[in-house]
Amino acid sequence: MPTHDEKVREPEDLAKRGFGAEPIELVVFDCDGVLVDSEPIAVRTHVALGAELGWPLSESDVMARFVGRSTTSIGEQISDRLGAGTARIWDERFRVMHAEAVDAGLTAVDGIVEALDGLEEAGLGARHWCIASSGSHDKMRHTLGRVGLYERFAGRIFSAHEVERGKPAPDLFLHAARQSGVDPSRCAVVEDSRFGVQAAGAAGMRAFGYAGGLTPADWLRSPTAVVFTDMRRLPGLIMAHGEAKAPHGAGD
Repeated sequence: MPTHDEKVREPEDLAKRGFGAEPIELVVFDCDGVLVDSEPIAVRTHVALGAELGWPLSESDVMARFVGRSTTSIGEQISDRLGAGTARIWDERFRVMHAEAVDAGLTAVDGIVEALDGLEEAGLGARHWCIASSGSHDKMRHTLGRVGLYERFAGRIFSAHEVERGKPAPDLFLHAARQSGVDPSRCAVVEDSRFGVQAAGAAGMRAFGYAGGLTPADWLRSPTAVVFTDMRRLPGLIMAHGEAKAPHGAGD
């Protein structure tokens, strides 16, 4: 498993590159690894299935190939390697094993509740949040419900299943912005995968790459991204990269 690089990109770096002139009106959250600490579960499950079904994968292999990608993309990779039939079995087994592991002990990402509360206090309350995830709606309903976060985002949740191309293509983030009625230049994306950070940049959005989980900081670096390791810092980072105050009328 790769190790973390603690040299995170500080807020002023984006300002030097000309980003952050527009106020942030929509915070777009990834789900797995940003809101719920489900990435370790997914990685372990894929490693176990690979060993069983004929594609030995290390945790680093799974991180590099699968984390941040849509179910469709993962299935295509497995199908190319093992055939369509095995890919279907892998997907079916993954859904069952992942759900069982989630029920056995999923937690919210450390500091995310404080981060959401901090955004509300800063004037960027829940109506200025949404989720744009590679996972399905059923999966997000399950994982977010287990940690008590589903109701904070209900009605503002978007899945890669709704667009033609998943991350690293910008389609999902642009779809979320369009459905929310916000210009991409006024969106901030919170991601923990390099594919997500790439998608945010392609969508013309500022990215905040969370390196406090499995993904090394180096994998999240981008000219349009801030990399950080403590989720509690998120409200301050977001406000530093928009205007010094929240957009007019942003309070809940």
